[in-house]
Amino acid sequence: MAHERQMGTITVDGEEHQVPAGELLIKAAQDTGTYIPRFCWHERMAPVGMCRMCLVEMETPRGPALVPACTTPVADGMVVNTKTETVAKSQEAILEFLLINHPLDCPVCDKGGECPLQDQALSHGPGESRFVEFKRTFEKPIPISDLVLLDRERCILCARCVRFADEVSGDPLIEFIDRGNHVQVNTFPAEPFSSYFSGNTVQICPVGALTARPYRFRARPWDLVKVESSSLFDTAHPRIEIHASHDQVLRFLGVDNDATNHGWLSDKDRFGFQYISSEDRVLTPLMRKGDELVPVEWSEALQAVAERLGAIKAERGGDALAVLGGAQGTNEDAYAVSRFARTVLGTNNVDARMGDALSSHFLAATVDRARIADLDTADTIVVWGPDLKEEHPTLYLRTRRAAQDLGVKLVVVHPRANGLDDRASQKLTYRPGGGFALLDAISAGEHPAFDEAVTGKKVVVLVGMTDQADDPRLAESVAAYVRSRAAVCKILPLSSRANTYGALDMGLAPDLLPGRVGLDADAAARLAGRWGEVPARPGKDARGILEAMAAGEIKGLVLVGADPMRDFPDARLASEAFAAADFVVSIDTFVHDSNRDADVILPAATLSEKDGTVTNLEGRVQLVNQVRRAPGQARVDWAIIEDLAILMGAPMGLVSAEAISKEIAEVAPAYAGVNWSMFEWEHRDGVVVPLEGGATLEHIPVRFDGPSAPEAEFTLHVARVMYDDGVRLRHSPALRKLAPGAVAKINPADAPKLGAREGAKVRLVTRQGEGEFDVVFDEGTPSGVVYVPANQAGGAQLGTDPVVRVTVVS
Repeated sequence: MAHERQMGTITVDGEEHQVPAGELLIKAAQDTGTYIPRFCWHERMAPVGMCRMCLVEMETPRGPALVPACTTPVADGMVVNTKTETVAKSQEAILEFLLINHPLDCPVCDKGGECPLQDQALSHGPGESRFVEFKRTFEKPIPISDLVLLDRERCILCARCVRFADEVSGDPLIEFIDRGNHVQVNTFPAEPFSSYFSGNTVQICPVGALTARPYRFRARPWDLVKVESSSLFDTAHPRIEIHASHDQVLRFLGVDNDATNHGWLSDKDRFGFQYISSEDRVLTPLMRKGDELVPVEWSEALQAVAERLGAIKAERGGDALAVLGGAQGTNEDAYAVSRFARTVLGTNNVDARMGDALSSHFLAATVDRARIADLDTADTIVVWGPDLKEEHPTLYLRTRRAAQDLGVKLVVVHPRANGLDDRASQKLTYRPGGGFALLDAISAGEHPAFDEAVTGKKVVVLVGMTDQADDPRLAESVAAYVRSRAAVCKILPLSSRANTYGALDMGLAPDLLPGRVGLDADAAARLAGRWGEVPARPGKDARGILEAMAAGEIKGLVLVGADPMRDFPDARLASEAFAAADFVVSIDTFVHDSNRDADVILPAATLSEKDGTVTNLEGRVQLVNQVRRAPGQARVDWAIIEDLAILMGAPMGLVSAEAISKEIAEVAPAYAGVNWSMFEWEHRDGVVVPLEGGATLEHIPVRFDGPSAPEAEFTLHVARVMYDDGVRLRHSPALRKLAPGAVAKINPADAPKLGAREGAKVRLVTRQGEGEFDVVFDEGTPSGVVYVPANQAGGAQLGTDPVVRVTVVS
């Protein structure tokens, strides 16, 4: 639990400072303005004192003594000197020792120009070495994973990579091998460094021993243009620094934001940028002429869209139009889309979710909403939702740290093994589709350990859909139950897609208006004073929109960065809907399954090509910044929308992203007082909205009655994984090949009854789909369950029905 830290007085180089008692000396000195050189110490990992570069002199009853600053906690009255001749000589000796075998290849090393060893050899080194013998050499580089290369002769054995993999990510796949002068870092035989977080070891390596394939030999740090931004692969929005050169994005680095990611990134967040420079980007407007999409001028494309949408509205009214998407852009983009739908198209048929999410009110406006930092101070964390390691990597690392290092009790509820099981104090497993039955059993006292973990405790509950078979109401029911038992309950409802929470806050849901305001006649009337007439009746959600399209009730659809043909769980419904659509316009960066047959595609800018704000799952608003020009004729979403509004005779007056942000602060109650300048100075970590209350919706979680557990020989668990065949990853070569593909994972104990062998093909049949998959044996999948990673290349979509029939094909 949080408590006030006691302060103590220490003297560093003759100056007294007040510092927290027990703080490590290296950190206390750094925070008070004295930099002590180091290689092995990292603020976010446990100290080990391996490199000895941080030796300082500490006054003791027996006189000055050399101590490592990274393992020495401060105490009141401590006197330390960091600049004596003895300290300087020890640091010179350490550097000379480290450079005995380290190659002098700075001109060709990727770390050159941003290398701590290079910098400290200049600032603290002897100037020249007495060592004249041949240096140790190795075969170089060796690939230790698909993303990371190792140059062993550069390694200084600081163990940062080894410690990160073991302590932080929980993937101890890289280790020291051999002994004495032959010690080296390497992976285990036939076991690659297949961690979802391997790129962090490249960033924290203090030399050039570990390098990233996508960046190797691409640029020098002094040639890079750098801006801070947020990743849009993870709904926690970890902070990143985007590095570009000659208008090409070359790498993302993690930024240490105490509120979110502590500097760590998943490999998807770190290496998923390659789609930005893909040759397959849509660079000009495309319009269907005959059976083909052909390039046209912006004026022709916009005029055609405006005329078709206007004609549908005039003939059938706004209810015949709909908008899907908006969760992949900025808040400003989403606000423009929301306003355009309501005031220009005259419809509330809008949804940023793709039918695979919780209710809009629960996601956007639950009471007792947790912050990510609340994980650190909880008594208990309950995770009843997706595998955080696969879908929410920032939350995974924060939850793992809380359970492993901070003494927080962790309860995990999931249909199969997941990434947090090894740190959970309690794990409950249920068959897909049986979530409500398990919750009823818990309520009936059949799992007393669960109640003991939450009753009367300070609890943070992370709830979402564990798979496509989960009823979306289950997560809210779990939150309501835990809230009724805990002394203090904080709730984090989980959803996928980059800026879903920002899009919902901007009103991209059929029952929400901007600023977490529920849609009703009074709210619509209040907003009409600023926007003009707003439809007062809630519209259709994603499922309702697709059903209405299939029935011929919705004639025109605007897609904004959305691919429902791949993302909507019921593929048959999505296919029927698009086959029946009269007119589809897509604002997007690529041609994909959902817009391949569209009437018009308008090229859009993406991350790094526009300024704006985004909102993460805890309601934290942060800036994203432009570092390169959008390629070809691509434009930002809000500008495209404004031009359409003008051509349809209802201009909205949107002139810049910052001006839109100011309008949001005036129109959306939850965003009152938010302005861009605050992010540049006093709120570099972002701000959680609402700042000071406000007239926003407060949704109290309620418990629902749900379906009983399915009775079948096999049940189906279809869940998202880190790497899939999504549009952006499909166009990111480094990550595309890491997707598991169309596989069906079964417990080896089920193989005899099926007559299946590993690598064989099986046909899976549900009420909503069928397809063939390669069999993979998986001990983490319970007997009687078939686990299929979602959205894989060549894999059929099987829908939401948990009952599956399994037949061996070959």
